[in-house]
Amino acid sequence: MNKLSNNGRLQSQIQKNVMLLGLLLFALIILYPLFWMTVSSFKSYDEIYKSVWSLPTVWHFENYSMAWSKGISSYFMNSLTVTIATIILVVIIGSMAAFALSRYKSRWIDLALLFTIGGIMMNPQVALIPLFELLTVMDLINTQWALILTYVAYRLPLTIILIRAFFLHIPRELEESAIIDGCSEFGIYARIYLPMSIPIIITTIVLTAYFAWNEFLFATVFIDANDLKTIPSGLMNFRDALRTDWGVLLAGMVIASVPMIVLLIFLQKYLVRGLSDGSVKG
Repeated sequence: MNKLSNNGRLQSQIQKNVMLLGLLLFALIILYPLFWMTVSSFKSYDEIYKSVWSLPTVWHFENYSMAWSKGISSYFMNSLTVTIATIILVVIIGSMAAFALSRYKSRWIDLALLFTIGGIMMNPQVALIPLFELLTVMDLINTQWALILTYVAYRLPLTIILIRAFFLHIPRELEESAIIDGCSEFGIYARIYLPMSIPIIITTIVLTAYFAWNEFLFATVFIDANDLKTIPSGLMNFRDALRTDWGVLLAGMVIASVPMIVLLIFLQKYLVRGLSDGSVKG
């Protein structure tokens, strides 16, 4: 009996070690490119090519000031504006739509839910030309609204599905008590559903911010004016046909990566909790 118990413990320990090794390798695959990008952003042009894997002999902190002065400052603010506006609209519209889809039952609600699920499968590349023509007719090309409205449209389906799954778990008794107390429909949504769904709301904020901050295709096609470009498309201006200053370009990439890294570090526990609750409940 003791032998079987020892074999079970040994097998369990081996499984834990194998899993730990796999996680360490996965972390290395993810973190090493970030480490290399950060270290290389302090190198000179020649050193990036001649000493690819070594630390800088001279740390060129001026790469960051040059990147900031060459346009990253305006690209950063444009990305921040577009991302914040997208988050606000996605959270408000998505939570209201999820509230309606979770509370009411009818044929039209089922059709709306099916339509929402279909929106998740919409490929951005497929809709690129129709979207461009539509935004041209609306005179929104070369405006931040071209990006904001497009990002909102693409993030709403997943947001609605996640928040609706969370809303379905909220006890009906709370609604009935609120109705007896004279609470309106909007009051039930604002005073009961939203406060109880903070984890999934934060999850939505993280996922939306990550998408809007890093989106490249629409930002490149819909925005031509240099003063309106976001960071992903604006970094393309750092490349030159004859000689690209890779140190400055990499410094700009590091600056672009910092906000999302900080956001994920501080909100990771809410992200995991919101995704697990939204996938299991309802």
